[in-house]
Amino acid sequence: MDKVRSAFNNMIKSERYSRFTLQPAEDGEGHVEVKLSDDVSEGEGQAGGSPSFRPAPQHHSRRSLCYLALGMLLIFVTGYMVGFICHSKPKPAAVNCGTEMEMNIQPENKPADVTPAQGSQSKEALPFLEAVEPNWKEVLAQKLTSQAFDKTLKEFDVPNRSAGSEVDMKLANQIFNEFKNQQMDPWTDIHYVQLQAQDSGNPNHVRFGSDVFNPTGYLAYSAAGKVEGKLVYGNYGRQEDLDVLQKNVEIKGSVVLLRAGKISFAEQVDNAATKGASAVLIYPDVKDYKYVADTELYGHVHLGSGDPYTPGFPSFNHTQFPPTQSSGLPKILAQTITASTATAILQKIGGPEADSGFKGGFDLTYRLGGSENITVEVNNVLVNREIHNVFGVIKGFVDPDRYIVLGAQRDAWGPGYTRATVGTSVLLELAKAVHDMVENDGFRPRRSLVFASWSAGEYGSVGATEWLEGYMSSIDKRVFTYISLDGVLMGRGNLIASASPMLHSLLESTMKEVKSPLGSGTVYDMVGQNKWETNVLRPMSMDDPAYPFLAFSGIPSISFHFISQNAEAYPYYGTSLDNMDHLDYLTSHKTSEMAALAAQFAGQMALKLVHDRLLSSALDVSRYSTVLTKAVVRVYKRINQLSQSGELKGVDPSWLNRARGSFQRAAGSLSNAIKNTDLESDKEACRILNDRIMTVEHDLLSPYLSPIETPFRHLLLGRGSHTLASIAETSDMEQLHTELALATWTIQGCANGMVGDIWDLDLEI
Repeated sequence: MDKVRSAFNNMIKSERYSRFTLQPAEDGEGHVEVKLSDDVSEGEGQAGGSPSFRPAPQHHSRRSLCYLALGMLLIFVTGYMVGFICHSKPKPAAVNCGTEMEMNIQPENKPADVTPAQGSQSKEALPFLEAVEPNWKEVLAQKLTSQAFDKTLKEFDVPNRSAGSEVDMKLANQIFNEFKNQQMDPWTDIHYVQLQAQDSGNPNHVRFGSDVFNPTGYLAYSAAGKVEGKLVYGNYGRQEDLDVLQKNVEIKGSVVLLRAGKISFAEQVDNAATKGASAVLIYPDVKDYKYVADTELYGHVHLGSGDPYTPGFPSFNHTQFPPTQSSGLPKILAQTITASTATAILQKIGGPEADSGFKGGFDLTYRLGGSENITVEVNNVLVNREIHNVFGVIKGFVDPDRYIVLGAQRDAWGPGYTRATVGTSVLLELAKAVHDMVENDGFRPRRSLVFASWSAGEYGSVGATEWLEGYMSSIDKRVFTYISLDGVLMGRGNLIASASPMLHSLLESTMKEVKSPLGSGTVYDMVGQNKWETNVLRPMSMDDPAYPFLAFSGIPSISFHFISQNAEAYPYYGTSLDNMDHLDYLTSHKTSEMAALAAQFAGQMALKLVHDRLLSSALDVSRYSTVLTKAVVRVYKRINQLSQSGELKGVDPSWLNRARGSFQRAAGSLSNAIKNTDLESDKEACRILNDRIMTVEHDLLSPYLSPIETPFRHLLLGRGSHTLASIAETSDMEQLHTELALATWTIQGCANGMVGDIWDLDLEI
């Protein structure tokens, strides 16, 4: 043994450690060379340097090596025998095959402390016992409590929060710090935008006869100036309303009085401008809005979203871009007036009596006017404002470069309790809950969740749209869903929603899982199981905060709203009455409970989107087939009608129908690929399938249009002459011919993108 020990020690002294070094050869190729380290360098006695390396001795004593081998073999055999004799075999513990709560299984990253006294075995000792994953939706619901919302709602309830103000910046910093405390790597996106405000030294005026009115409410992005014209009454200002009005009185050059509701302010003004009106006055009729007669209205009339003076590109720095403006800016004056002012005007308007469909709730005879002049003066001015969007992220563990975005605006005219406070509170409480699930419960989202607080939402989703414009290439095909948290709580007793068809299945499944606010059943039971689509779904309007994500960026998007029974909207938006007391009344004094419920609703959709291995369970491509077919049928009928009348020649709608068929075949091919793929083991195939799903919404954006001229390029849900709805109504034959061809290839391109590999493309058209 002494000889063995001596040989072993000599070997250890002569060879300390080894490393691999890569040294280039003269021919440019690298060669790996093994070198052994010594305590003192040989031939290079440099003090203070790193250890030198030299080649190992090439020969050792053969006798020493034999002693070394025999000694190590003896040590190994002795140790094995001692261990075998002393080791006692433990009794196997009984396996508990009960529920997850009974097994008390802990997340992998935080295993439970198990002592020998407990008589239990580790997971490694029981390879056949698999950890049961918690029901993450239940875990999330337990964290979203009304008590938490009581605190957050009070914290973010401020009297005035206009975009770019000191209060807005303070709230932005507060949200940033909240995200920072949750270790969500927050960042800020800054834009310099042009907003329109009233000129305090030169207020707006309305003069009717001897009466002069000085409204304090206003409509941002109205044209400025002073006009005089005949006063006419046009109901809600819808196309059908103005068509009826035009049959009785002259609209061109007149000032049109409209009651708020049914469509947005911007659409009302655009419709009136199309008919040749010179100005528009908008008021809240008591039939639609049950509040005091002197309540002022605020809003905007930009028929679009984002900063209208940087259309299609971001407002990072105005000096970098040429002066331009959105085609959606009105060229006529627009102003809001109170209900009391409207009463005084309607009593003297004159003209023929309006039919029953035009009559509101005032105790007077509604007439169409056309006989009395009125003067409108608007002196709004443009102001430059710095706005901050604030973001926090919970990164995915498998596909961190795929994101779902949840967003809420924080600015408002006046208190903006429902408009901004509730949405911001839901955003923050959701972020806290999901972060806590990751930190303490072992939740591992596959994809990333981005939480966004937008500014300047009251001016037409300015903050959100500028972000989309500024980072289009980074967002493109990576953000796979947007969930808007604006206005999620407007009352209690019903639910309405607007969404991409791809999200209809997710909406339905979520309604079946979230408890009804009425205390029995689920939301699905509350809205009516057999007619849920009719009762819940609404077309997504241009003033919806989710609309820019869907129609401009091609991101499947959804906005939902818990509202009062038999209500279509929240009546206090854009007024000083949007406060806690009014929302409490509409929620039966259960605002905190309803806010928690709305957060659960949004959170459950988000969990499914980031957790499920395959996106097809949440993004249902097949839902677009019905929508596309209905749109194509309308175009088919229109073309056949024009062809039979002789107005249109040389146009064959069958090409469009073949593209529709390609879309449906591609959707079927995608479904079959999902069924025939081993998603458990083939992660790369799973990612490829998800990418194919994610292309659909984006590929429905027309590639033949400029986002500067036509920002909402979506073929089915956008706005412009390129849409199938517009093609089905146009009377311009040359335009129809061109737009039909482009629409056909947009649909075919979407089908090709869904198929995936270029060698699988079906180019039968």
